[in-house]
Amino acid sequence: MSRIISTSQSQRWLTGGHSERDQRTSRLAGGFGIRKSRSRSGCGRNLERQIMALRKRGGRWHYRFKVDGKRYAETTGLAATTRNRTKAQQIEAEHRQALLEGRNPSRRIQVREFNDAAKEFLEWAKMEHRAHPNSYQRIATSFASAKEFFGREAVSLIDEGRLEAFKTWRVNEHRIRDITLRHDLHALSKFFGYAVKQKWARENPVRNVTIPSDAEAVRIHVISPDEEKRYFLRAAKDQDLYDLAQLILNQGMRPDEVLGLRREDVDLERGQLSIRNGKSPAARRTLDLTSESRRIFVRRLECASAWIFQSKRNPGMRLTRLNGAHDKLCSKALEEGVSLKFVLYDFRHTFATRMAQAGVDLATLAAILGHSSIRIVHRYVHPTAEHKRDAMMRYDEILRAGREGNKASEGRPN
Repeated sequence: MSRIISTSQSQRWLTGGHSERDQRTSRLAGGFGIRKSRSRSGCGRNLERQIMALRKRGGRWHYRFKVDGKRYAETTGLAATTRNRTKAQQIEAEHRQALLEGRNPSRRIQVREFNDAAKEFLEWAKMEHRAHPNSYQRIATSFASAKEFFGREAVSLIDEGRLEAFKTWRVNEHRIRDITLRHDLHALSKFFGYAVKQKWARENPVRNVTIPSDAEAVRIHVISPDEEKRYFLRAAKDQDLYDLAQLILNQGMRPDEVLGLRREDVDLERGQLSIRNGKSPAARRTLDLTSESRRIFVRRLECASAWIFQSKRNPGMRLTRLNGAHDKLCSKALEEGVSLKFVLYDFRHTFATRMAQAGVDLATLAAILGHSSIRIVHRYVHPTAEHKRDAMMRYDEILRAGREGNKASEGRPN
């Protein structure tokens, strides 16, 4: 025999037997405008848990919860609409149930705030780039602004939309150049690659963001003879800076390669130096010394240090960078009405350009510079207008000689 349940009875049955007076409305759940009931029944607690777990982020339903004191967060991938709310709750419940049953749920991640995760990542990056401290320094410099922007945001919730906002903020607020933005995005890409391995994120969102190309980002300045003269006149007051710039200009080395030289890397008897810790196989190379470079090494090797460029502040350690000294020199020159708007690396660009103008073939130049491809060398080679004019004049002479030869042959009798 069926039993008819009245409206009041059904309400008491659904709430575990408690009357309507025993129910009270609580605060809005998660800011979604959902009024929820709190009761002592398991059904009520389950409903409350599901509602509170959901969040709207970037127009999608996300959820987060704790199991055994550990926080979990994920996106459902569903648009944050009323129609999708029930399905989103089911996805959250399935994830939670899988954890309770000891199963490994798909796309499981660990929630880490960006600043907290960045601290751990930078420790790893320092270890990873210990042979090239300038590479680590570049990453650390980029992360100063990244930490300011992302702050306490969960790493797993940072998507390409947030990265586009970061790009806009860096360019509009800080007025950075494309090369700086390129460095920032590459640093973030390395971070998210590490985050995926640590299960802080599902994927690397930088892959879906446009990064300035080499052609747009790389700024190259070829130092003129007058700029060179004015620079070294002022750099003579700082022996380390003077020697570093001269060796870059004379040997075409990267600044970090010069500063990383040890005593055993320089062979004065053979007139050579060896770069043993290059970034790539092509970068690990042997170079013949110019006469100016040889004089610099003779003087510096008189010191008993294991490093060619020893740190004055930290005895036994090497200098890692002299960018600050260079920037200070250029700023002081500007105050005196002398414009020296270039970076230390431009001495390397200048070396490459002068070598190309001297007729050195690109394959040889690539080997000297430590590049594995001729294609990369093209960015350093900048023929001057005079150089191009001379080339065209030589070509014109070849054409005229050919035409005159043809005329002479035509005038000969058969």
